[in-house]
Amino acid sequence: MTALASADLLTAIVTPFNSDNEIDFNALEKLTNSLIERGCNGFVIGGTTGETPELTHDEKLALYTRFGEIVDGRVPVIAGTGSNNPQETIALTNEVGQINGIDYALVVVPPYNKPNQRGMLAYFKTVADNVNLPIVIYNIPGRTGSKMDPKTVVELSQHPNIAGIKQCTPLNEMEYIIEHKADDFLVFTGEDAQALTSRVLGANGVISVASHIYVTEMRHMFDALYRGDYKLAGKLQRWLTPRMAACFMFPSPSPVKAVLNAQGFNVGDCRLPILSLNKEEQTQLEQALDLPADSLENKTLPLGL
Repeated sequence: MTALASADLLTAIVTPFNSDNEIDFNALEKLTNSLIERGCNGFVIGGTTGETPELTHDEKLALYTRFGEIVDGRVPVIAGTGSNNPQETIALTNEVGQINGIDYALVVVPPYNKPNQRGMLAYFKTVADNVNLPIVIYNIPGRTGSKMDPKTVVELSQHPNIAGIKQCTPLNEMEYIIEHKADDFLVFTGEDAQALTSRVLGANGVISVASHIYVTEMRHMFDALYRGDYKLAGKLQRWLTPRMAACFMFPSPSPVKAVLNAQGFNVGDCRLPILSLNKEEQTQLEQALDLPADSLENKTLPLGL
């Protein structure tokens, strides 16, 4: 197992599709290697950005198997296995746990059901007690319809098979978790704009979407923080924040995929119900990211923006 505690800049990587709407493993390998070379030191595969709800069970297993081979232990890998059905979550997690190169399972707060805090505690304890991978909780109320309270997170942090959390809530809630959690429990923000502030507060890092595009700048930002150059770190975060927001101005991952395609990574279209950007949307994204006009349509973006 590759330890997650060593990672501070993880990419929630897209799932590339070819012209036949099948997973494109060659494109995945090219993108993965490029991200690692430029400073990414961990991945979530099969998360929200990976269009997991649009993947079949067999596609998930094939994707995770090939991704484990591509990464080959260079950085830690977290694979999405969660659902609102605990038995399905347990079964899939145990299947994924047999795959070489998958180090952790990402288990989302059950969507749609809207459980209360007592239900969330029971759900995560049941899953954690019955799976062969350490799990990372995914608390993203904007997508699930319910929010795990900080006190609930702190209680779950004591469980020996719950390794950490991807937290997508306001910073004051993260502060509480960091202050009261178990010592070995890892905290990652899932909000790109919180990357620098959460690290200063004591979080382990960020699980990022914008790092597909801005991994070099984000790596420089963290490195500046570590050497005490707070002025540069702050300047980089301020430069990044509006661009990070632009990555979500249309349903994700359509903006990021548009940029990656223009850079030559050939990650393809999104799967329904997410559509790739049309011409008008491309123009709006170019303006928001300060890109040359028509660069997305003409696929003329250099790797370094």
